[in-house]
Amino acid sequence: MMLTTAELLERKCKPERDAMPADEVAAQLPAIEGWQQDGKRIVRTFDFKDYYETLAFINAIAYVVHAEDHHPELVVTYNRCVVRFDTHSVDGGKGGVSINDFICAAKVNAIFQQSFS
Repeated sequence: MMLTTAELLERKCKPERDAMPADEVAAQLPAIEGWQQDGKRIVRTFDFKDYYETLAFINAIAYVVHAEDHHPELVVTYNRCVVRFDTHSVDGGKGGVSINDFICAAKVNAIFQQSFS
C-alpha cells in the first residue's frame, strides 16, 4: 500500500524487520518530492543561501529525526546538505529502505518547504 505525503507526515517510525522491495520503493518515491533511490537508501540534496541556513536546517531536522529515533547520514558543505536515509536493522542487519525512511524524508521535506524554500 503506497502512502500519500499527508499520510507519511501523520505516521511515527516503528521497528521494521523487512526492507521494502525495489518496486515498492520506486512506487512510493513520488510522495516525497526530490528524493531518489540510491542503492539501499533514499537521498536528496538541499541547497541554501549560506552556511547559516544550512546549519539551521540541520538543527531543525535533528529535532524531528531524534524524536523519530531514525537518523540520516548527512553530508554538509557551505550551502548544501545531502540527506541519506536507510534502515540498518532490516533484512537481518543487511540494511535497506523501509517505510521509516519515507516517513522521515516527508518530515524533512516539510521542514525545508516551511522554512527554507
